[in-house]
Amino acid sequence: MTAHLFAISFDAREPLRLAQFWSGLLDRKIVDDPHDGVLLLPIGDPDFRVRFVPCEQPKVVQNRMHFDLTSSSLEDQRQSVDRALELGGRHIDIGQDPADDHVVLADPEGNEFDVIGPGNRFLADTGPIGALACDGSPAVGYFWSAALGWPLVWDQDEETAIQSPRGGTKISWGGPPYMPNGGRDRVRFDVAPDADVDRQAELDRLLSLGATVIDAGPGDGGGRVLMADPDGGEFWLRTPR
Repeated sequence: MTAHLFAISFDAREPLRLAQFWSGLLDRKIVDDPHDGVLLLPIGDPDFRVRFVPCEQPKVVQNRMHFDLTSSSLEDQRQSVDRALELGGRHIDIGQDPADDHVVLADPEGNEFDVIGPGNRFLADTGPIGALACDGSPAVGYFWSAALGWPLVWDQDEETAIQSPRGGTKISWGGPPYMPNGGRDRVRFDVAPDADVDRQAELDRLLSLGATVIDAGPGDGGGRVLMADPDGGEFWLRTPR
């Protein structure tokens, strides 16, 4: 039994505006989320959805998760950066080395992301979203490997990474030091059990792996359970898809 990565969810003061930015950058279709917010559909298996949900709280600290976008050439990298700026993104300084081969940007609500230069070996077998780079301990990498059924593809020097057996985006955790979340994780995993699996059974399995419940939500009437991984990182468990 495993959970499925339904989406990566972003809190957004203007969900549609933010979805339009990422739709233009990733060339993904926008649809309404039947529960709340806006979704970007995956291009194909094993891609995940990107979800934008209403939140009035402003962003106050650097996110503990960000996308690393891939490039096939220096020209492709330049075009991706130019497109992001045209759509409302901006350059930001988070202490990166000017000699780095990646460009650090933020979307219209300040969510950080990187456009990685060509030839990156770690991202060679991925897709347009090469990685979701996260703050977190090895214990969290092991937890999500078991929770999603994605094997570890890196486990060294307190850094871990997992990837679907079908390929696609890698999820990595960089180890210490860890950043504060400002009281709320604005970027979160949104997971769901298989359609034939009872949500309570999946919740119990995730608890056995080291998760905790933060908010049980409104129950099974289409609601979700807010949970935390072993590092306290928030994620949603939704009803079976």
